[in-house]
This record gives sequence, C-alpha cells and structure tokens, in this order.
Amino acid sequence: MAGAAVGGRGCVTLRGAQIRDLLDAKHDVLFDCDGVIWNGETAVTGAPEVVSLLKQRGKRVFFVTNNCTRPRENYVQKFSRLGFTDVAEEEIFSSAYCSAAYLRDVARLQGKVYVIGCGGVMKELRDAGVPVAEEEDAEPGASIYTCPLDPDVKAVLVGYDENFTFMKLAKACCYLRSSECLFLATDPDPWHPLRGGRVTPGSGSLTAALETASSRKATVIGKPSRFMFDCISSQFGLDPARSLMIGDRLETDVLFGSNCGLATVLTLTGVSTLQEALAFRDSQEPQQKHCAPDYVMESVADILQALEE
Repeated sequence: MAGAAVGGRGCVTLRGAQIRDLLDAKHDVLFDCDGVIWNGETAVTGAPEVVSLLKQRGKRVFFVTNNCTRPRENYVQKFSRLGFTDVAEEEIFSSAYCSAAYLRDVARLQGKVYVIGCGGVMKELRDAGVPVAEEEDAEPGASIYTCPLDPDVKAVLVGYDENFTFMKLAKACCYLRSSECLFLATDPDPWHPLRGGRVTPGSGSLTAALETASSRKATVIGKPSRFMFDCISSQFGLDPARSLMIGDRLETDVLFGSNCGLATVLTLTGVSTLQEALAFRDSQEPQQKHCAPDYVMESVADILQALEE
C-alpha cells in the first residue's frame, strides 16, 4: 500500500506496516537535521534510536542540511552531544561542505572566492584547499570608492552571515561585474525559526539582495538543488529508486527529493504543516505539486514505533 503512492505526491499519512514496507524497499535514508532530528539543542524524541536502528538493519544513513554555520567536525560533536552515538563525519553533507566541493571539483576554481558567510563556510573552504579572499577590517570612513578589491577573486559565495554589511554587499557586487566571476549561494532558505517564536534571515535573503544589486542569478548548491545528492552519490553510489528523503520543509527538503527522483516524507516537527502540503498537492501549478511529499509522518519517532512492533 505504501509503495503505491511513490511518485504520486499523495501526502499519504504513514503508519505501522506502511512505514515498514517503505523502509524495506529503500537502502539509503537521507535526513534533514533542523526540525527533523533535532530542534535547536534538543533531539527530537526517538531520533537517536531511529538512526541507530536503521543502521543495525543495514540501511545507509546520510544527513543533508542547508545549515552552513558549522563545519562537519562540529556537526559530529553536536550529534554526540544530543545522544547520537554512531554518526560519522563522512555521513554529513552540509551546504558549506558541498559548496567547497563544488568549487574544488566541479568549477575547478582558478583563483580566490569572496565569501559572504560565517565560520562554517570558511572552514570547509579551507579544508578543501579553496583559496579565500581575506576580509580586511575597514578603515574608519572607508567606502566602496576606497576599499581594496582583490584582483584574484574569481567567485562569490553567499551563505548565512550574522555580520552582513552594506560594504560586503557592495564589494561582492563589484566582483560580479565580471561575467567570468562565478556567483554561488550555499542555500536558498529565506529564514530560520528561533526559540521564542522569533526568526533570523537566512542565506536566501542575503543572496536575493546581491542578485538584485548585480542583476545576476546565483547557482544554488544546497537543497533543493540536486548537487547535494550528486555529491553524496559520487562518494557512495546511491540509487535514487532505493533512496528516501525525510525533511520538514516543503520548498527545500521535499522539492530536493522530488528533483532527485527520491521518495519523500514530510515530518511535522519543523517548519511546514500538513495543510501546506495538501495545498501544494492540490495546486494546479506543476512546480508547487513537486513540493508535495509522497508521505507524511508526525515525527521520525513513528519509524521507531513501527520497527519495534
């Protein structure tokens, strides 16, 4: 019964035997992190046990996140801190890591990258051997008229940046005046939820500012772009037909799975709601239909309950 809905984007609510049937048909399970297996510094109930149980049953588990604020080694520490006992660094694919891999392996960048981003992005770029244009402290009264520009910059990468400034935007815009300068974004997420009902602007909002200023469109590396799947597959040889994407955000996680030919599950412990999923399913717009999941679960804890029955 569960298998019949694959490709139908039917928003089928999974329970018990349906969950077992779906997992029996899959070899690789891809999880988003924020809103799926944890919220902030709290693991979603049952998530550590789910990851361990899937591995014990011979599944390969990967974590694909648009959060570029941490390098992979820090993600390993967070997994351990939250009770995940068997997550390896090579199973984690963040938009920061994949952006560095893209610049090194696909673009084969010959020059430096100018980064609007945070420490996680910088660390992954340096670990990949991608040269980064150093950001010098601005002199008092400095402006875009007087600030130095690095002639070796051949790419601009935009990620999450809590220290985003007008000067960074202006310098990036100057670099992008050259049509040979690559324009990349770690991810398109417009905002992220915070504790207490507040939100913070995401990489997508900063990218939109630069797209407007430069009259150019960024190549997006993170979800819903399929490059993250290609990055995993190049290392581990995934078969889309035997892979499952589990996420909490329709426009990124579910659309990513759809773009890559994976069966998709929406969990209701994060951003998107069942009502939004049903609206996408019933939409007459093809692009919106691609954001509708095949399946819906209340939580990844439903997997634990199903497998233990």
